[in-house]
Amino acid sequence: MYTASPLFTPGKIGPLMLRNRTIRAAAFESMCPGNAPSEMYYDYHVSVAAGGVGMTTLAYAAVDRSGLSFERQLWMRPEIIPSLRRITDAIHREGAAASIQLGHCGNMSHRKICGCLPVSASGGFNLYSPTFYRSLTESELAGMARKYGDAVRLAREGGFDAVEIHAGHGYLISQFLSAATNRRKDGYGGSLANRMRFMKMCMAEVMEAAGNDMAVLVKMNMRDGFKGGMEIDESLEVARTLQDECGAHALILSGGFVSRAPMYVMRGAMPVRTLAYYMPAGWLPVMVRLAGRIMMKPEPFREAYFLDDALKFRAALKMPLVYVGGLVSREKIDEVLEAGFEFVSMARALLNEPAFVNRMRTEEQARCDCGHSNYCIARMYTLEMACHKHRTDLPPALVKEIRRLENK
Repeated sequence: MYTASPLFTPGKIGPLMLRNRTIRAAAFESMCPGNAPSEMYYDYHVSVAAGGVGMTTLAYAAVDRSGLSFERQLWMRPEIIPSLRRITDAIHREGAAASIQLGHCGNMSHRKICGCLPVSASGGFNLYSPTFYRSLTESELAGMARKYGDAVRLAREGGFDAVEIHAGHGYLISQFLSAATNRRKDGYGGSLANRMRFMKMCMAEVMEAAGNDMAVLVKMNMRDGFKGGMEIDESLEVARTLQDECGAHALILSGGFVSRAPMYVMRGAMPVRTLAYYMPAGWLPVMVRLAGRIMMKPEPFREAYFLDDALKFRAALKMPLVYVGGLVSREKIDEVLEAGFEFVSMARALLNEPAFVNRMRTEEQARCDCGHSNYCIARMYTLEMACHKHRTDLPPALVKEIRRLENK
């Protein structure tokens, strides 16, 4: 298995050839104060590139200010292009490719962050912010779709080889796709064909902007992860549409809604005490301590937890597929590649050990030291994402919580 594995063979996504089959997943880093790249952002992605990954993905860049969900999130605009070019140039010097995830958070925001009343497929109230949000009007949709294309053009100026369009996890495109969040009565709601119309508009703009020299990946849900959300049958139709009609070069198969089933995305439990600890003083950390375990229900973690569902997509599609979700060992990565997936994507493993890919070259039984406590996620909502095993400043109460979760 070790010598025959395709892990360290080149792999192609559209016009782009990667040096191996590994991709740093687009997990939000929270390293962009002022919505612009920081030195920490630069250092982290360059360290992953130096660690042997085939492509590293800068995460969750908003295509418009209205699409920002976090204060420390990247916002695509001309002023930041020189800083992005500096990062991509450094990634390329290490031999890796550079991708950037582009998206819009839809209703997962607040006026103080996005500068307006948040928008979505339909209006309502977001308990997580908390805030009301409004439905995008039919006349606004074409303009919103063009923002995706504009962001791709900026990505090209920034030196990126690929873009990843975020159509999952309950963000804007996903909010249109899911009947649970799309209650529209016009031509963009109701049937799945109608609910896919906004996605197809965005993809038309993206593919035109990408031209013939940029790879286009799409992250999508296989299941929304809650009752009433999208399930495999509808998601397979979305995938076929992205393959046959939209021209996407590869799909990244994920799942979960950050507003309805956040732990379905990440698995395990959220360290609620840690989450509240890093929040600014006020009523919100108190509410998190009281209701956090109810709002963020634990989901059992197992290695490669999306694999069973992803195999259904592998059987139904011809295009390159990227497996993501719970990969922490060389053995499981080889198993996934042998099952027919062209690429594997990791986030927490490469936060825990940026050079994990290089270590897998020489160790058949290589396994990263991630303990799946989700400390990195809890910290990310307020400060930069970091692995607790790299910190020496944790108070005893947080250490106790992390140990409890990791020893389950």
